[in-house]
Amino acid sequence: MLEFPHDAHTHTVYSDGLGSIYDNIAAAEQRGLRVLGITDHSHYLLGGGFNRYVREIRRWGSEAELTVLAGVEANITWDGIDVPHWAVKKLDYVIASVHEWVSTPEEYLTLVRTALKDDVDVIGHFGASFNYTGYPPEGELREILELAEVRGIAFEISSRYRVPGLDFVRECIRRGIKLTFASDAHFPEAVGSVSWSERVFKKAGGNREDLLFGEFL
Repeated sequence: MLEFPHDAHTHTVYSDGLGSIYDNIAAAEQRGLRVLGITDHSHYLLGGGFNRYVREIRRWGSEAELTVLAGVEANITWDGIDVPHWAVKKLDYVIASVHEWVSTPEEYLTLVRTALKDDVDVIGHFGASFNYTGYPPEGELREILELAEVRGIAFEISSRYRVPGLDFVRECIRRGIKLTFASDAHFPEAVGSVSWSERVFKKAGGNREDLLFGEFL
């Protein structure tokens, strides 16, 4: 049983997921979650269907036994995130993730810095590329943390990618940078699979007030 039962990163058939919005909500209720974020990929939605997507989240969310939030997972491009301001205004939050191919940690961090200066709420699966690009120097990680702290932007703790590491999460908590739990589920059965996220969070000394959506828990 999760102490902080939420999952802020899930996908549906509106992008590359296998279940409907209703299916994800039903799975979340079955697992005893108190907060669920539907966060389909921006490039699927913005070609058409975005307003229908938000309406459907609101519709099923109004009947749910938990708080359901309308989000999106934006791609971080070299010019910023690929979600226009008109769309951001209709959402509860925006996750920004690096999906570009990068060959060095410096390239990865350049993209993250770009997002941290944009209209986003959460950085998704931070550090997922480091296993093959190599790890950046501590000073550059500190710069990322400082920028997130100033901008009030959270980081997710991704159970799918098992990032970021304990020391990074601990430093977020020390600085007052908010955190979220994320399964990155692409099918309903994986919704709420955030045990790794909670384990790292608790080991780092996290409490409800350290979570972006702690008010709903």
